[in-house]
Amino acid sequence: MAEGQENWERDALERLLLEQIKEQRKGRRWSIFFRSLFFVWLFLVLMMIAAKEDGDLTTGPHTALIDIQGEIGGGEVVADDVLVALNNAFEDKRSKAVVLRINSPGGSPVAAGIIYDEIRRLRTKYPQTPVYSVVDDLCASGGYYIAAATDRIYVDKASLVGSIGVLMDGFGFTETMKKMGVERRLLTAGENKGFLDPFSPEDPQQVAHAKAMLAEIHQQFILAVRQGRGKRLKETPEMFSGLVWNGAKSIELGLADGLGSLDYVAREVVQAEDILDFTPQENLADRLAKRLGTAIGDAMRPWAKEQFSVR
Repeated sequence: MAEGQENWERDALERLLLEQIKEQRKGRRWSIFFRSLFFVWLFLVLMMIAAKEDGDLTTGPHTALIDIQGEIGGGEVVADDVLVALNNAFEDKRSKAVVLRINSPGGSPVAAGIIYDEIRRLRTKYPQTPVYSVVDDLCASGGYYIAAATDRIYVDKASLVGSIGVLMDGFGFTETMKKMGVERRLLTAGENKGFLDPFSPEDPQQVAHAKAMLAEIHQQFILAVRQGRGKRLKETPEMFSGLVWNGAKSIELGLADGLGSLDYVAREVVQAEDILDFTPQENLADRLAKRLGTAIGDAMRPWAKEQFSVR
């Protein structure tokens, strides 16, 4: 009798514990459900706010901004992205002008040339929409190549402008290899396939060929600057030598047109103080979607672990 009583009490206790565990699981599921529902609601609210803000920014005339920040063609400024931004800015009928804000040491002459040509094409297609450049700290080499395509260039008096030249750089390790007893073994099909190999002795014919190529690209650069700046240029023997000048001097030389910041150009030149940024970037919806997905994943993980764990 005592044993039966003990079994009954144990069974009752087990049933009580199981019921309590079920209630806890049920409560946890509802908690996860409401937490996920909250994140979805928050996401939708933020999306509505973002859409409203975008609508407010584009309801009237504005100055269209495109940033050219960093090395051109080197991952920081991608020509294809800039072309998309330029087309979007020019196609927007509310853009009173397009402004390129440039802070670049240069980069690929090919990428700079592609952007230069597209600016000139769009300027012809949309003659009523002027395009200006505003220089921050630096507008050199490929950066200036792009700026030369615009109607006017505005600088700060301390900006650095110019570097109208082309370079090809590298290293030579042949003497170091000799001292270290390292032998270079280079196999090629084609006598110039190892063109300017840094681990092989310098070949005068290859050096001459490289200099000829650089000279041709340099002349393309010079032609682009002359086409863009026209009679405003006051050419000197040093102008196309690769030197840079401060903003004030660049105005004297005709490399730039005047002093002015982005806000000044939007307010006084374009006369549209509202600035709308067309620079390509990850949009708010993408950022929120990623964050929401992570948050929901974190919230659902305990439930998934409980449901699908092996016992």
